[in-house]
Amino acid sequence: MQTRTRRQKEVLDFIKRYIEIHGSEPSYQSIARAMGVRSKAGIAKHIQALENQGLLTKRRENGSFFLEIHGRSAAAAEDLFELEWLEVPEENGFKEDWERSPLVVPKFMLGIYSPEKICAYRVNDDGMSDRAICEGDVALIEKRSFVRDNDCVAAVINGEKSVLRGHYRDGARIELRAGNERFETIRLPADKIEIKGVFRGLLRPIS
Repeated sequence: MQTRTRRQKEVLDFIKRYIEIHGSEPSYQSIARAMGVRSKAGIAKHIQALENQGLLTKRRENGSFFLEIHGRSAAAAEDLFELEWLEVPEENGFKEDWERSPLVVPKFMLGIYSPEKICAYRVNDDGMSDRAICEGDVALIEKRSFVRDNDCVAAVINGEKSVLRGHYRDGARIELRAGNERFETIRLPADKIEIKGVFRGLLRPIS
């Protein structure tokens, strides 16, 4: 199923609000103005994409275009969000095909968080297996740099490698502790470790 981009969602939301307020559909020029763009051609592409997804229908009457919102399909689409992948070094250069596009998740998976605050992160080892987080899982990460001791965080080490570990402060140093005894604790000065965010949820691909 083709999913909406964030921009397409903004266009669809504007159309729905406009219809509720004015009782008629907006023109492409009105949509472009609301989106802060000059080109109606760009809006036409978004409209076509939304039509391909079954969220609206474009019809022509007396030389003018009209838009018809499909309520049921639109409501179903409101329950899906696209998440970007966390920006971390690609250690082995290999990604599966589905990792090259935003990750689509149902709304309930995000709880109180907005999709702009959450990124997806492919777990690359079994370092946190004590929390039932395994290599190949997809962790949902709240993007933030401020964390507390014992938070499970996604971190980048020396700008080269990413890990999911328990975070602890030790003076001017940071400890990244594994929950698996086979993995050593990482101890480095704070400026050698970039905290990307805090673990909030988990998805596990069926194998």
